[in-house]
Amino acid sequence: MVYNLIPLIVPRIVPSLDNGFRPAVLWNHAFLNVVRSSGEEIPLIISLERGNDSISVFRTQVFPTEHKLASTNLLYAERLIKTLLWLRGGYKIIIGGPNEIGEYIKKVYSSKVERVFDANFMSTVYEKPFTVEISDAEKISPAKEKSIPLGGHLEGCRIGFDLGASDRKVSAVIDGKVVFSEEVIWDPRNQTDPRYHYHEIMSMLNRAADHMPRVDAIGGSVAGIYVNNRAMISSLFQGVPHHLFEGKVKNIFLDIQKECGVPFEIMNDGEVTALAGSMSLKANSVLGIALGSSEAGGYINKDGNITGWLNELAFVPIDFNTEAPLDEWSGGRGCGVQYFSQVAVIRLAERAGIVFNEKQTPAEKLKSVQGLMTKGDERARKVFKTIGCYLGYSIAYYADFYEIGTVLILGRVTSSEGGQIILQKAEQVLKEEFAELFKKITLHLPDESDRRMGQSIAAASLPLLKGS
Repeated sequence: MVYNLIPLIVPRIVPSLDNGFRPAVLWNHAFLNVVRSSGEEIPLIISLERGNDSISVFRTQVFPTEHKLASTNLLYAERLIKTLLWLRGGYKIIIGGPNEIGEYIKKVYSSKVERVFDANFMSTVYEKPFTVEISDAEKISPAKEKSIPLGGHLEGCRIGFDLGASDRKVSAVIDGKVVFSEEVIWDPRNQTDPRYHYHEIMSMLNRAADHMPRVDAIGGSVAGIYVNNRAMISSLFQGVPHHLFEGKVKNIFLDIQKECGVPFEIMNDGEVTALAGSMSLKANSVLGIALGSSEAGGYINKDGNITGWLNELAFVPIDFNTEAPLDEWSGGRGCGVQYFSQVAVIRLAERAGIVFNEKQTPAEKLKSVQGLMTKGDERARKVFKTIGCYLGYSIAYYADFYEIGTVLILGRVTSSEGGQIILQKAEQVLKEEFAELFKKITLHLPDESDRRMGQSIAAASLPLLKGS
């Protein structure tokens, strides 16, 4: 095992319910420290091509092929490329560096090996075959990053909504003032007929419209990946057969827009999380993390724009423990969804000795743990302290890829007292393990009302009005 060559590092602050947690950031930093101290480091350059001619480039160093620790390059590169794919996206990876790294990544991402989910996912999103190419480092093309301003428009009568896998929220907003808000439990993932989704969304929009004299625009925050308001991939439609997804779901929001007849804009829920924080705090360089039915991420750069990156934090590997939990959807081990979601709460609560009713939904199980928290149950407290510990180390990992000034934390998991415990523990980790980052990054947890409805309100600001 290459981990024996550069061992996994036990964190200084061990999560109370997970003493096997081995943060990705600690191993990566240890690897790079050994590489650079060897005096023999060589460049590894990774290029990711996306749609609209966008190219991301990440530059790092590895051991030369003849070095005694060269086998550790493969683990480092594989975990790094998986991270970059889910943060930035891409249908083509070009690897400039040692040839054996390129060959290894080509093998790992082939159609019959462990990263097949990742490859198929990217192919679906960008509607192009997924490929891995090998090149010389000096021949890698320069980055071509694009960013666009979006959101922040609150004039007129608007509807904003947020569709999660356990609940849906909607707000009616007139000139920036909320006049109606509603939150409803629903179960979209287990529905096979997309007419269910269409009816639920239209019903929600109509209820909000009843509280305004007219509707000028509609904006939505939705779990999944959307391109020009088309649903490319979304866990909300996980139960819909493929042929119905292609025929009825991909254009579901275009159909809704046609029926409503007003400017309509859909954005990934993580992006709206970041937008909500940027708007409320009047700050840029914001990484938004929503802890709900899964982990959603979004980023507003230093110019106040979105980047076009995927920001799918749920699939980013943040734990290098070889026995880390598996994500049932992607098959990935140690990925964010198992650490920053109601799935994490349930997993940790069971480890703490909390017994659930088998008939409870995941959302109901989360609520019961939060109920125990309000009663002072120490088992529940350990659950949220553990998630906070995970979060601190993961923010440090994300900071290797994003320029972060503020981390905004939202989502159902952060409701009630548990959210404060998560925040406090994450801050402790940053302060004690990553002192320089602690000085640069502010963690922000909105108040309860903003936390519950903030995304749907920010979503309302997405579309430009006609004639603007």
